[in-house]
Amino acid sequence: MFSYKPLWIMLVDREMTKTEMREALGLSSSTLAKMGKNEYVSLEVIDKICSYFGCTPNDVIEHKKEQEG
Repeated sequence: MFSYKPLWIMLVDREMTKTEMREALGLSSSTLAKMGKNEYVSLEVIDKICSYFGCTPNDVIEHKKEQEG
């Protein structure tokens, strides 16, 4: 499972809202909603984010080990 927590932290650090990011990158509301639920988005979206912020995928997503249960 992936988490977008690093991206949300980066937005706070840059004093940018999720909506501002979505509009700047031309992302759809549904893509942003998927990210809010830690659901899959395409690598194209991750690439747009990395290009815009000048960062790497590790700055945007983190891998979470699924809990066994």
